Amino acid sequence: MDKRSSNAMIVCAALGWGVFAAPAGAQDVSSPPSALTVEIVRPEVRQWSETVSASGWLQPWQEAVISSEVSGLKTIDVRVDVGSTVKRGDLLAELDSESVLADISKQEAAIATAEANLDEANANVDRAHTLGTSGALSGQTITQYLIAQRTAQASLASEKAGLKSQQIKLQQTKIIAPDDGVISSRSATLGAVVSSGSEMFRLVRQARVEWQAEVPAQYLSSIKPGQTAKLSLSDGSQVNGTVRLISPTVVAQTGRSIVFVALPSQTAKSGQFANGRIEISIAPAMVVPQTAIVQRDGSNYVFVMTDASHVERHLVHVGRRQDDSAEVIDGVSADARVVKAGGAFLSDGSTVRVVDTAEASQ
Repeated sequence: MDKRSSNAMIVCAALGWGVFAAPAGAQDVSSPPSALTVEIVRPEVRQWSETVSASGWLQPWQEAVISSEVSGLKTIDVRVDVGSTVKRGDLLAELDSESVLADISKQEAAIATAEANLDEANANVDRAHTLGTSGALSGQTITQYLIAQRTAQASLASEKAGLKSQQIKLQQTKIIAPDDGVISSRSATLGAVVSSGSEMFRLVRQARVEWQAEVPAQYLSSIKPGQTAKLSLSDGSQVNGTVRLISPTVVAQTGRSIVFVALPSQTAKSGQFANGRIEISIAPAMVVPQTAIVQRDGSNYVFVMTDASHVERHLVHVGRRQDDSAEVIDGVSADARVVKAGGAFLSDGSTVRVVDTAEASQ
């Protein structure tokens, strides 16, 4: 066999092998692409609260200013500091009372003198009554005795009033808490001489703090006392409160009004800024997982199963959002089979493979 015949036989053998081997390893280019595996959910109707967004600062419910009522006395004791919890009637500070005690002693002596003068005047009047009929005393003298008696009585009453004033001043040397609460500010300094009306402490009454939330004016008609508010503090904690009062005025510069929300005692500190929502009503909502919502070209869509393996894109309007769910206002029916996640990889008519929750989690 010559070389040309040998090459021809090799080519024929190779062609023959290809004809019979091709079906085992070749792929059918006309087969459909691999389907996306998806999980299906149905819209769920829930009772959701309609809320109004708000933000504002936490402030004391009421802050009492505790001042000195006397002047010229030195502070000799300070019992509390900022943050101290006190009860009504607790001693907060004490002023030097030596000068007041001296004035009280002086006033008591003045009362004794006035009482002696009154005793003398009473005796003169009694003698005048006894001798009046005998003519031993003139009418003018008797009148003078009566006037002296009334003067002595008035003098005694004045000195007793002076003693009571000094006793009140003595009580005022003790600075007392007017209510239960927490000391938020302290100006009292040991050794300082106080003046009347000078601030010594500030007290957050009953340790109550409230949220002064700013709300757009258009929502004020929907907000009522007693409604629930949920706010998030700067440290990430969540606090529930109750609407206590709605301000009757609107700030012209911002178009907002203040809603006062009462908070549980000791749950938040004054001075914090908080964002939150006020629940104005409860209404049903048809919701789907937020992962089912696909945003394209500024619109929201969901993908709905049209048969066992194909999907169709539906335009939807999204309302409220809570946690991992979103309200669908329109665009799908309550019995629709909605693709839970992965819609960003789908288009109209895409082929999918549906799995249940347990299978999808594997």
